[in-house]
Amino acid sequence: MPDTRQFDHEKLQVYQLELEFIGWLTELYAEVQASKTPRLAEVLDQLDRASLSALLNTAEGNGRRATQQRVRFFDDARGSATECAACLDAIVAKKACKGERVLSGKDMLLSVVSILSALISRFEGISIKAAPPTAPIAGRRRKAPLQSFRGEEAE
Repeated sequence: MPDTRQFDHEKLQVYQLELEFIGWLTELYAEVQASKTPRLAEVLDQLDRASLSALLNTAEGNGRRATQQRVRFFDDARGSATECAACLDAIVAKKACKGERVLSGKDMLLSVVSILSALISRFEGISIKAAPPTAPIAGRRRKAPLQSFRGEEAE
């Protein structure tokens, strides 16, 4: 009987989509490396690191129990996915491939960013509801402004 145990992050649709994107990138790398475009190695290296960062931050964030930590990792993953899209734009701008070639990859990234944004909103909603009230208790003054988990002052 095959082992069907999985880590929780492996059950996430966004994680599976990030894996699919990495597989898609493997094919793109082979094609664009054959183009002999100058200074392309830097963009490909950055794209590889950003795609792995998105995947790993999603996995690590899903493994965190603290809501604020989860949000931070999912936000980092979302930033890395957006960085991947910018790298694909750079590859096209360097004329290593046509814009149509990267459309399916950018479609996957758009889905990744959308799903991660929804996860972030979901968990931020939980932390906002659990936040203490910002109004001072009658007759007491607050000594310091409240800070959100992002380090911004709360109103």
